Amino acid sequence: MFYKISGNTSPDAQTVVLSSGLGGVHGFWQPQMAMLERHFRVVVYDQFGTGGSHGTVPAGYRMEDMADELAGLLSALDIDRCHLVGHALGGIIGLHLTQRYPSLLESLVVINGWTVLDSQTRRCFKVRQDLLLNSGIEAYVHAQPLFLYPAPWLSAHASLLHQEQTHQVAHFQGMENLLHRLQALMASDLSDSLDSIVTPTLAFGCRDDLLVPWHCSATLAQGLPLGEHVQMSYGGHAMSVTDSDTFNPLLLEWLLRFAPPPLATSEPTSTRETPWPKP
Repeated sequence: MFYKISGNTSPDAQTVVLSSGLGGVHGFWQPQMAMLERHFRVVVYDQFGTGGSHGTVPAGYRMEDMADELAGLLSALDIDRCHLVGHALGGIIGLHLTQRYPSLLESLVVINGWTVLDSQTRRCFKVRQDLLLNSGIEAYVHAQPLFLYPAPWLSAHASLLHQEQTHQVAHFQGMENLLHRLQALMASDLSDSLDSIVTPTLAFGCRDDLLVPWHCSATLAQGLPLGEHVQMSYGGHAMSVTDSDTFNPLLLEWLLRFAPPPLATSEPTSTRETPWPKP
């Protein structure tokens, strides 16, 4: 499994784990890394079947399996307490993780997540699934930014998007892997068990998110015993990328409520690959 540990090495520095969305790879968090590394030990990873974490995702794969895999990685790294920040699918992993391992998380941040799949999100996923199956990988990757970013940002970053799409096609996680991960995400339904999650949780929403309507985050926060909701007005589904100047201070303010800054800071970085840990 590919993972990367960086940031603060002070003995009293707390650990923040970053879990990406459906793409599954750690590079999504680049706009947050420098800020987080000043205060925390930061762990990023590629989810099973994506990026550097090679493997075949089986049929019948579940969000609970993704949570167990992350728990296994943290156990292998001797991390028994941490903060988790997850985007969409990564946030749903966090919700299942804290249900299954309630002592593991100090706090949880769910960015553009949900309790149960909204009809709009289902519609978008169906379109993306049809593109992948009927038109192929390049068509899927080419359409993906429409669901992630607001139109003004798309217009202003055409060259960057072209470079990203070329990279994503060349490093695509595989059709079966993506479909099985997507099916697991679509099947997740926490509506009957939210009240069992007692981890302090911040649910981020964004007003102009095409993929996940902002009210999904509000509903999630309302259903959690220790849930809070914050809403951004601009940035789309990936507002942590498109408007990190607004997003980053909100994220840091939340994390520092539960993790006082350590006495000293340093920023070494290490990258290691290990066999896939079993929970």
